[in-house]
Amino acid sequence: MRAVLGELIGWFGDPAHWTGPTGVPQRLLEHLGYTALALACALVIALPIGALVGHTGRGGFLLVGLANGLRALPTLGLLTVVVLLAGVGLLPPIAALTVLAVPPVLAGTYAGVRAVDPAVVDAARGMGMREHQVLLRVELPNALPIIFGGVRSAALQIVATATVAAYVAMGGLGRYVIDGLAQLDYPQVLAGAVLVAALAVVLDAAFAGVQRVVSPAGARRSRRGRAGRVSAVRATEPGGTPG
Repeated sequence: MRAVLGELIGWFGDPAHWTGPTGVPQRLLEHLGYTALALACALVIALPIGALVGHTGRGGFLLVGLANGLRALPTLGLLTVVVLLAGVGLLPPIAALTVLAVPPVLAGTYAGVRAVDPAVVDAARGMGMREHQVLLRVELPNALPIIFGGVRSAALQIVATATVAAYVAMGGLGRYVIDGLAQLDYPQVLAGAVLVAALAVVLDAAFAGVQRVVSPAGARRSRRGRAGRVSAVRATEPGGTPG
């Protein structure tokens, strides 16, 4: 164990591993790039669908089934299929990682919108808001903490799985693992695993901090929504005035 730790420390202490196109900073940027691109694709796909189904309440059972089905897909197997169809390049890993990230965002958005207090939604409609206004101004702001929780989960899954990009000759921290296994360089394999784990921990802490900021904002919007509902009800009472 001490020998392994010594070799690992020696690997990180080698200046050659921190410079050039194969250095840790470059591989880290590549890994973050894959993560950001896949997460953006997942948000574009999952947010509108989850919000629409959550707002209308139609197709919720199918949506949950779809999310669970996508979770069951093996990422490496999906990557192999896309490589066979599209060839080696950036598309296969991004497609596989996007499919991995869609379920938590989809489920989080749907659950967040459905969890909004029905009385607040009814009050918004009673104030004359159209359906798209109810969704954009009332439901989504109140659902933001739950939605962000789904985004956080998706980001962590992508970071942990983006090593598959190295299987199709792409970069990222997975290169240390794949190249290390090919060269029987086990300190490099361990270093790659440590870097991925450390990145996941740091990213999770960053998302947790943002989520703590977002959650009070959602609560404040909810309180303002309830206050607006009370004012609307008072305005409809005989002799009542908006309070």
